[in-house]
Amino acid sequence: MDAIDPMDPMDPIDQMGQMDQMRLMDPGPIDPAAIDPAKVDTAKVDTAKVDSATVDSAKVDRAHTGAAKIDPAKIDTAKIDAAKPAGGEGGDGGGLHIAMVAPPWYDIPPRGYGGIESMTADLARGLTLRGHRVTLIGAGEGVDLRTYEEPPSERIGEAIPEMVHAAQAARFLDDIEADVIHDHSLAGPLGARGRGVPTIVTCHGEVTGEFGRFYRSLATTVSLVAISWAQRALASDLNWIGRVHNAVDVSTFPYRDRKDDWVLWLGRFNPDKGAHLAIEAARAAGRRILLAGKRTERAEQAYFDTHVEPLLGPDVEYLGEVGAELKRELLSKAHCLIFPLQWEEPFGMIMIEAMACGTPVVALRRGSVPEIVVDGVTGFVRDSLQELPAAIEEAAGLDFAAVRAHAVRRFDVAMMARGYERIYRRAISRAQACEPQHLLPLAR
Repeated sequence: MDAIDPMDPMDPIDQMGQMDQMRLMDPGPIDPAAIDPAKVDTAKVDTAKVDSATVDSAKVDRAHTGAAKIDPAKIDTAKIDAAKPAGGEGGDGGGLHIAMVAPPWYDIPPRGYGGIESMTADLARGLTLRGHRVTLIGAGEGVDLRTYEEPPSERIGEAIPEMVHAAQAARFLDDIEADVIHDHSLAGPLGARGRGVPTIVTCHGEVTGEFGRFYRSLATTVSLVAISWAQRALASDLNWIGRVHNAVDVSTFPYRDRKDDWVLWLGRFNPDKGAHLAIEAARAAGRRILLAGKRTERAEQAYFDTHVEPLLGPDVEYLGEVGAELKRELLSKAHCLIFPLQWEEPFGMIMIEAMACGTPVVALRRGSVPEIVVDGVTGFVRDSLQELPAAIEEAAGLDFAAVRAHAVRRFDVAMMARGYERIYRRAISRAQACEPQHLLPLAR
């Protein structure tokens, strides 16, 4: 039987016929005994020490973290795959010109919240390292062509900014001689019909209900990329061209092999993210919990006021919405990240960010969690809330170097760039051959 490349964006069925897609999520768990911590980290760490007695973002001071012996020269994540020539995955062997459209809501990269924007920035940089040219369209700072001088962040969720952004992006795209268009926005794909180059759309959110109806209506005018097998399984009839997991630049996340005794919840305050359930689990485990996240939208504030604020106390502290630097400090120091999802989330960026810091993830078995967390190696995947407190305690026994190594191996930006390069070349080949963009069956 031929070997399967788990990073190949093609469905497993396209490589070797029917097989269990879950086998392809990872080539196998890491043997912690085989991991040399000195060869895992990518940078020396001198992060802030969070006072575990009274944690406040203002009380962050510099301290030795236990990572000083790690030699950053031992592993360069940029060389994992990015050094391969751009033509190494097929096609004509030359670099591509990719026109990439980001959502309009935040700078690229974002200063605080903004998972899609962070992923877009990392992908553009990763593709450039592989010899491609990327023209980035978005709002605010960090883009080549601006649809808004300042991102309309305070209007997130409104239709008009999304429509203005899509219309302006379409005008820019008319003047760009690109080989492929990669759209991360919601309304942007509506302009794909009639284009002379293929349009790739990454589905960053829901693909069922009205979102599924939207993507079905686009039909073959775009080719869709799933960010997890779990997401794709929810709507297997859509015009998928492949699956590529999200990723981060692991080298920007500090590794720390000595963890503090508190647990961390970080995300958007929404019932689906389960912040109130994280508090209950941490209390049942007898540990303090720190909460950090976004609550700028009306529904988020209402949830926080009703379900989270009444639970705050000496053992539960809310730090506010944190920026990139403090987020990394918190993730590197936490005993574990707790992730009690209440919906089938297609991908949780915060999980791979935690693992990049060598911090275990304790999560419920929902959505993409089983694809991201290797149970018993990089964290624990549990079926019920009642099982979380024990898993929180067990996290201390995991090998933090193995957690970090898994992130380097599976979720570094170089791997994501490689996957999307294959997607682009496949879409271009189909367009050049005038082949219909047929629906790929979902592997069972």
